[in-house]
Amino acid sequence: MLRNFVAYMNWLLLNSGPGGAGFNMAMDEALLEAMPRLGKPVLRFYGWAERAASFGYFQKYSEIERTTLLRPLVRRPTGGGLVPHDADWTYSLAFPTNHPWYALSAVESYRRVHAWIQMAFAGLQVPAELADCCRKSEPGQCFVGYEKFDVLWHGKKIAGAAQRRNKLGLLIQGSVQPPPVSLRREDWEASMKEVGVREWKADWSVLEPDAGLRQRVDELVKKKYSLASYNEKR
Repeated sequence: MLRNFVAYMNWLLLNSGPGGAGFNMAMDEALLEAMPRLGKPVLRFYGWAERAASFGYFQKYSEIERTTLLRPLVRRPTGGGLVPHDADWTYSLAFPTNHPWYALSAVESYRRVHAWIQMAFAGLQVPAELADCCRKSEPGQCFVGYEKFDVLWHGKKIAGAAQRRNKLGLLIQGSVQPPPVSLRREDWEASMKEVGVREWKADWSVLEPDAGLRQRVDELVKKKYSLASYNEKR
């Protein structure tokens, strides 16, 4: 029992910096695929080397391309709606199947990750709240309107997420549209780590992507996320 508890405390941290649209999605999918081998949850922070937009796995490309002028458009491995990536702060979380987060319902894991973000903002003296209901949005757009448990600042949605569960693990992809206050991204990331320590006793260690992970990312970029045949497949 103690050994399992200690294992749950071991978390990996990956700060990828800015990357291309295909690379960003490929890395998240590769982390999900690597969960059986890594055996620990991974929190990844990353940005965008170019203005872009991602959209949910099940969305129709023809509708998305009419909705935004942002390019490139990349299909996420998770669901959800259209997310603009310009000045947002993006992150992902991946959990192996033996971790308690994997056993949560989709609603509860959504609530929990946004409570984490809310607490991180609170630690920086930025008041935020979780939506207790929903406000209708434009079709397919993530940050117009909001859903229950989205993060709000003065009634405006500032954080949303999408999920994917399979036999390999749980992947959560999230975007934070920072409120217009004096706040540095690195301070928010530090606050996120502090909340992880306080709430889940996370013992952080840096993940250095090995050759196998890097190779899989390259394969996913070349054979999937950089291809129109994939991004426009439905």
